[in-house]
Amino acid sequence: MTLTVEQALALAPDGSSAAAGRKLGSAKQWRTSGRSDDALWGECQGSALYQVRVDLGDLATKCSCPSHKFPCKHALGLLVLAATDPAALPNGEPPEWVRDWLQRRAATKGEQAS
Repeated sequence: MTLTVEQALALAPDGSSAAAGRKLGSAKQWRTSGRSDDALWGECQGSALYQVRVDLGDLATKCSCPSHKFPCKHALGLLVLAATDPAALPNGEPPEWVRDWLQRRAATKGEQAS
């Protein structure tokens, strides 16, 4: 999937989230990051270390931050990073916290289909 910055920021709930996401879209903001065929993930250092994941199937996001905005600035930042610097997200096996989330999403989708 090829993602542009414009597509990533179009998901923002408001202008301030888009601006904050753009600022977080550089590799130096991320302690770890990666990608697989199904997901993007990263750990962003803010006032705490936030775990961020993106389902590439539908661009759904989840972050461990307390924000009430969806997607949050951290998820937007990860999407911007993927669009501007794909090399910052090395291909690999998702960590357990990403796999678990993807599995829960798949199970929920399966329940809704039946």
